[in-house]
Amino acid sequence: MTKNKLIEQAYAIAREQYAALGVDTDAAIKNMEDVVISLQCWQTDDVGGFETPDSELSGGGIQATGNYPGKATTIDEMRSDLEKVLSLLPGRQRLNLHAIYGDFKGEKVDRNQIEIKHFQSWIDWCKTQGIGMDFNASLFSHPRAASGFTLSSKNEEDRRFWVEHLKRCRKISAEIGKQLGTPCVHNTWIPDGSKDTPVDRNGHRSLLKISLDEARETDYPKEYMKDAVESKLFGIGLESMTVGSHEFYLGYAIQNNILVCLDNGHFHPTEQIGDKISACLQFIDEVLLHITRPVRWDSDHVVTLNEDVQLIASEVIRNNFLSRVNIGLDFFDASVNRIGAYVVGTRATQKAFLIAMLEPTAILKKYEEAGQHFERLALLEEMKTKLFGAVWDYYCLREDVSVGEDYIKEIQQYEKNVLNKR
Repeated sequence: MTKNKLIEQAYAIAREQYAALGVDTDAAIKNMEDVVISLQCWQTDDVGGFETPDSELSGGGIQATGNYPGKATTIDEMRSDLEKVLSLLPGRQRLNLHAIYGDFKGEKVDRNQIEIKHFQSWIDWCKTQGIGMDFNASLFSHPRAASGFTLSSKNEEDRRFWVEHLKRCRKISAEIGKQLGTPCVHNTWIPDGSKDTPVDRNGHRSLLKISLDEARETDYPKEYMKDAVESKLFGIGLESMTVGSHEFYLGYAIQNNILVCLDNGHFHPTEQIGDKISACLQFIDEVLLHITRPVRWDSDHVVTLNEDVQLIASEVIRNNFLSRVNIGLDFFDASVNRIGAYVVGTRATQKAFLIAMLEPTAILKKYEEAGQHFERLALLEEMKTKLFGAVWDYYCLREDVSVGEDYIKEIQQYEKNVLNKR
């Protein structure tokens, strides 16, 4: 019996098993078309970028650890790697690009001088791939960020520099969305903060609000561009105060009806952002998710199918929030094969959403509302050992991508033929 036949037979059994609970597996697979994941370009090169040949990651506690061979060092190499990743993933993806990854063609272009022409080749590449694109201002790893402050800097010359950078990034994002026909989510994260206890927290936060207001003076149609702001608990060297805290950005997002970015590595270790989604969406139209795997701190490990990620996906699906949630990944691991990291992390996220779509939510809610908490707990536990793997394999088969662990060999071959020759 062929492998494909076995997959189909296993799926038929799983379909019956889920149907007994009122779950339509065919519908769940079809609904996965709406789970669109934005792939972070910085996993290909450890957040180096293409501004200069010796660009180095620094600032705000960002750190890629490891030195696995095969890092992308040119735009062509990065696109080759991303194309390989896309070929191994079911479903739909987008590209998430930082401003430091412009196609500068060897020219020195400071960040307050970037224009759409520096990103046109990326737009054209996305068209060839049939995918959308998101964008990020890069407010780190720059001499004008050396003080630890950017948009909240008391050095007016530095602050104005970063405001101009943000203005240009928003303008570029709007053009990206216009050309690709799908809104570009522009995310703003800054590393601003203090290593030791500051006295004037309010001064820096007041400046940050002024800077954001100035950078957002130009309105762009939401069908072209959506603004998002991203908080962080702390960074290495910024342990005592982060200017852009969750409370600051949540208030700013509500006041201006923009997106707040929830990164599950940017909160206290015992906080779960899955719990925050329904709270935020009471007051703003949409949220941006950055899904990662923190280990003890915001260490950006490759995403795995764990309880935190499952809660995020379940909260989105249970509440029919998918149209109001933008899903992105945010990890950069230099200790393993970088293409493999992408595939493992993206598939883990997709699995979480498919599991959520296979949940008998109606029965669970009925138990909950009737106070039948034992029954709710028991059914949730039983769902963990249902034949999900058979549904996932069938989904991959239908999408014409590697099923199960088959992608490991494909990545090993790519490493041999491409990565090891760099």
